[in-house]
Amino acid sequence: MARRLRIEYPGAMHHVINRGNYRRDLFESVGAAEAFLRTLFEAATKFGWRVHAYVLMRNHFHLAVETPEPTLGEGMHWLQSSMATRFNRLRAESGHLFQGRYQALLIEDAAALARVVDYIHLNPVRAKIVPPEQATNYRWSSLAALLKGPRPVQLTAQDWLQARGGWSDNAAGHRAYASYLRELAQDEAAWSREGLVGLAQGWAIGSLAWRRALAKEHAARSLTSGLPRKERMELRQASWQASLDANLAKLRKSASTLKTKPLKQPWKIKLAERVRQESGASISWLADRLQLGGPATLRGYLHQARRAKN
Repeated sequence: MARRLRIEYPGAMHHVINRGNYRRDLFESVGAAEAFLRTLFEAATKFGWRVHAYVLMRNHFHLAVETPEPTLGEGMHWLQSSMATRFNRLRAESGHLFQGRYQALLIEDAAALARVVDYIHLNPVRAKIVPPEQATNYRWSSLAALLKGPRPVQLTAQDWLQARGGWSDNAAGHRAYASYLRELAQDEAAWSREGLVGLAQGWAIGSLAWRRALAKEHAARSLTSGLPRKERMELRQASWQASLDANLAKLRKSASTLKTKPLKQPWKIKLAERVRQESGASISWLADRLQLGGPATLRGYLHQARRAKN
């Protein structure tokens, strides 16, 4: 089976998730949780990571990490293999500790990072491990390390604290954030309003324009190989849309002009052919975006246009 390919670049931020193999409990003991955190911050030191947030649940973990150098793959391999070795040695066991490869979603900027940090810190409430009013009291999270210590030197909070409330990475800022999180934890309806739903799905967290630009920039690396079908299609369509947007701009036209009647216009057929050549966009997708009927209709238009050239 093809392995998932990763997008890595200097300064990238990632929401990283993985589960225990066969959904086994990873952190059912204090010793296992402490061992993982020691290993995590050893990895952060070794690979130069900035850890923005973490939470350890019973059978999985969430991390928000920034990689000044593109070392996520190398670092996660070291982290997980080292943890597996230590865990198996402690329990006199053998075999894989984690459920395959980790999931890593790219994060656009500090605003998106702040949402991911909230999502991570709210996980114990979402899982009903702690009541909402006790959201800040969960032991195995970065928030507990900020509020009560000990705080590893690689754990940083300034970027997301500033983006979330203009707070500083100090005791006053930590208390302000804790108050905000307790209030948020008690208002589940606000989770959707604040964009805190679905942050463990897909391949990137950020604006549509950023995801499209990123997909286009990295398309040459065949990043869709090995991805699940849904993620693979999202990446492809983002690349197709980026090509369409760029060609519309060259024509000094906007997306709204695609709906102008009559819908069949020569420039739109030329546009469809150009986008298809550049990006490999599907006929059905182009027909829908360009308002040119169904796939069979657009195929007919393109066939006629090619015959007219010859």
